[in-house]
Parts: sequence; structure tokens; C-alpha cells
Amino acid sequence: MDDATLTPPRIIACKRDGGALGRDAIAAFVRGATDGSWADYQLSALLMAIYLRGMDAAETAALTEAMMRSGVVADLSGVPGRKVDKHSTGGVGDKVSLPLAAMVAACGVPVPMISGRGLGHTGGTLDKLESIPGFRVGLSLEEYRAQVGRIGCALIGQTRDLAPADKKLYALRDVTATVECLPLICASIMSKKMAEGIDALVLDVKFGRGAFMKTLPEARALAEAMCAIGAAMAKPTRALLTRMDQPLGRAVGNAVEVAESIACLRGEAEGAEDLMELTYSLGAEMLLLARVETEAAAARARLAGVVASGAALEKFREIVAAQGGDPRVCDDPVGILPAARLTGEVRSARAGWVAGVDAMAVALAALRLGAGRTRAEDAVDHAVGFTRLAKVGARVEAGDLLGVVHANDETRLAEARAALAGAVEIADEAPAAEALIVERIG
Repeated sequence: MDDATLTPPRIIACKRDGGALGRDAIAAFVRGATDGSWADYQLSALLMAIYLRGMDAAETAALTEAMMRSGVVADLSGVPGRKVDKHSTGGVGDKVSLPLAAMVAACGVPVPMISGRGLGHTGGTLDKLESIPGFRVGLSLEEYRAQVGRIGCALIGQTRDLAPADKKLYALRDVTATVECLPLICASIMSKKMAEGIDALVLDVKFGRGAFMKTLPEARALAEAMCAIGAAMAKPTRALLTRMDQPLGRAVGNAVEVAESIACLRGEAEGAEDLMELTYSLGAEMLLLARVETEAAAARARLAGVVASGAALEKFREIVAAQGGDPRVCDDPVGILPAARLTGEVRSARAGWVAGVDAMAVALAALRLGAGRTRAEDAVDHAVGFTRLAKVGARVEAGDLLGVVHANDETRLAEARAALAGAVEIADEAPAAEALIVERIG
């Protein structure tokens, strides 16, 4: 395409018809998302065309770079040490970022973490953090840089300066059914991460019923693509491929996941061994990439040490206080976090083994409760969700608890109880154990 043909309709038509977009066409698209010169319906049309037609490696790299350079690229060179972040491709009950950031920062590694809101059926780190009264995720770039330098961690949303094109496109993808698209996922994740001033990145790439990538080969392709982008930008990137068939941990929602995160930092997350295993594994990779440890076993031991000593919880308290939140949440999460007006238990109709907890069914039930968004402008109810969820492999008797629903509406409470009952599969025999972490890439 020459400059005269770089109009939205022609660019959309090119991709609609299966053509490859050149760097100039991609730059025009990203510029249009940034300065508003493309209407939302034009942006959405191209997103759908990309979803249907795909992008090759060169297009994906060009899209990532254009989105990264749509704003400021943060400079954290003045902060001592190697800055390392973690990103998850999205799951159900995935609150790992909260305890992980505090644990790694307590080990002396700077963690500049820029996160997103709920996307599709998955929860968002920012929505969870905002359930803490007063917690401010909208720090300026200057505040972000200063906080990382001062306390070693910041947990914020995208600033207006960092990858602003992605903020616009991220919101549109959420409401136009264009989330599950490899090049768009790659460009969205990596443009933000490369713009935030990191030296290295660890990825949690999920697959299964509750993930955007449903199969292991799809997850592997995404991980390899993102690791390749990181390598091309001289930012060492490592990925763990992890199962997302059942919710991670035993809570799904916002405030309830914050409470579970604090329990993790206290070493008191009863029944959430999967959550702790993944947190320690990702944290170990971050310490290795930061070069503060050279062996995975030593890295895990160091992380366990800051939990046992209380240093990780104190780091989380420091982060909460620095960002305007109520630090008493670390001592009394039940008393400080918002609570739903109604609760309802779901109990097993018969004895047996928990053979499955359908993560997607639980996620959609949480959405109907109000824990997420179906439209970009929707408000989130931070109090609602699920707690004490049964875990695959557990033995249950008739009448045993499978989970608790937290709701603010009688009708939604009844619907969520029915949904959760249908999401839990009880079998006569114990299911075969499956590894949570399946593969390591990079």
C-alpha cells in the first residue's frame, strides 16, 4: 500500500481479503487508535478481520513495535538491579500477581508490574486491587518510576503515556469477541511489557477450559511467539505452560481473591496448593532472570523464606499504603474488604471424588454475579464471587461443601448456586493426577 491508499476502509479491506499489512498500514491503524482519527467501528472492523485472517510473524512484530511506540517507553535505568515482570494470559481465580509481586520484591528484585482489567471471562488484576479501599492503580509515569525505585514494586494500570493504543484496542477486543487471537494477544501483552522499562519477563501461558488458549499446542505457539519477540528486543523472556481447567486456588471474584492472596502471603492458603505451587514456580523464574539466584531450588527456598519471615506480607502492606490503599487489609481482610449481602452454600448430592470443576462455567457464573464486565462501561461488583471451592481430586461425602456463593441479588445467587453445582463433576473413582505446570519455554 502507498500513502494514498492508507485509509481505514482500504486497510480493513486488505486484511479482510487475506492480504498482509505493511508496516505503514499497521502504523496508520495504531496511530488511528491513539489519536482518535479512526472511529471505534473501524478499529473493531480491523480487529475482526485480523481475528479471522490472522497475521504473519512480520506483521505481529510490526504491530507490537507500533503499539509500544504509540507512547512513552519508560526508563527505569536509574533503579538498581534487573527489573523483572510477570504476565499471565488470563485464567479463572488467577490472583498470582498479588502475592508474587510482593514475594519477589521482598527478595530484592524490582518488580514494575503494569496490569489490566478483566478481559472476556477472565478476572483482572486491577479490578482485584481496587477492591482494597482507597487503592489507586492510576499512578502517573513519574509516580510509577519513583515507587519502583523507593520500595521495589508498583502495581498499576496502563498510564496514558505507556502503549496508549493498546488501552483502546484492549477495551474493544473485550466487547467484540476478538480476544482469542494469537497476534493480537502477542502484540497487546508484549507492547505493554516492553514499554514499562523491564529487563526480563516471565510469562504464565495458560491452556484448558478456562483459558483463551484451549489446547497445549495453541499455548505453546503463543509462548514461543512472545519469547521470540522478547528475544528480538533483547529482553530475556521465559514462559511456563500451565493448566487452566479448574479455577486456581479456592476463590473466584475480586475482594475474595485479594483475601486469598493475603492468606498466601501469610502461608495460610489452606487447600490452595496449586496457587502456591504456581506462585513459587513463576517467582523462581523471576529470581533466576534477575540473576539474584542461579538455581531454581535456591530461588524457591528464598521465596519461601520471605513468606515465613513475614517480609512478603510486609512488602504487600507497603505497596498498598504507597498506592493509597488501607494497609489494615493485611491484618483484617474480612473487615476491610467489601462483603456481599448474601451467601449460599453448594453441597454435594452424593459421595465420590471431585473429577472436575469447569473453570469456564465458574467464570461465566462469576460474570453473571457482577464480578466482571460484558460491556466496557460496566461497573464491577467487587464483593461478589465464590469461595471455598472444591478442588479436583478431593474426596467428598453426600452433603459436603463444594463452594460458597457471594452475591448481592437473590436471583443471581440462585443462578450462581445452580451453575456451580453443574460445574462440579463427582465421579466414583479418583481422577488421575495431572501436572499443573506442563512445559517451560525460553
